[in-house]
Amino acid sequence: MSAPAAVGEWVERFPGLARLEPATKKVLLSRSAIVEVPKDTTIFGPGKSPENMLFLLDGTVRVQQTSETGHEIVLYRIHAGQSCVLTTACLLAYEDYTAEGISETPVQAAAIPRAVFDELVATSKSFRDFVFAAFSKRITDLFLMIDEVAFQRLDVRLADKLIELSGGEEMIATTHQKLSVELGTAREVISRQLQEFQRRGWIEQSRGAISLVNRTELETLAGHNS
Repeated sequence: MSAPAAVGEWVERFPGLARLEPATKKVLLSRSAIVEVPKDTTIFGPGKSPENMLFLLDGTVRVQQTSETGHEIVLYRIHAGQSCVLTTACLLAYEDYTAEGISETPVQAAAIPRAVFDELVATSKSFRDFVFAAFSKRITDLFLMIDEVAFQRLDVRLADKLIELSGGEEMIATTHQKLSVELGTAREVISRQLQEFQRRGWIEQSRGAISLVNRTELETLAGHNS
């Protein structure tokens, strides 16, 4: 669902947009709409062309890619105060999406129509600088992720992912399949590594959940204590 972008001065929630000149802010506020989607909704997917640039106001969106063989990997997540680099790339290149974005929580976002995006990129240096700065940072993050997948040991990556997903809590609601998608590997590989973590007394497993019994050892393996 959508509504006119009258939910406060939403541009102020994005540091880069907050520094825009008043005229550009006015265009963004007057020609955008606030959209809301429920949890577990596919917001965009392969073969579809982006119609809007989305600025996330609340919630989390998971961007993942599936190979021709059905192998899945999470590329990144979009959190409140961020935009989607894949959408930016597709808008700039007039290309279709090659991955899908799924809402992990209820999501609220400001939607900027393609025509407005094109106009501001062409006419506003400050908006163009914001778009490319956000684009560059996310591209750097993606290269780091590629480096981890290609060169970092899986046990290190799994320990790091468990700590990240725990959010400081002891229990993580997840499955071996979901973790395999997060890390871009086979479920069987994740299962074997989790069994090893459990053998060491670092975790305990139950149906649909993992308990972090020894967070310190996991953090040490992941390099958080170095």
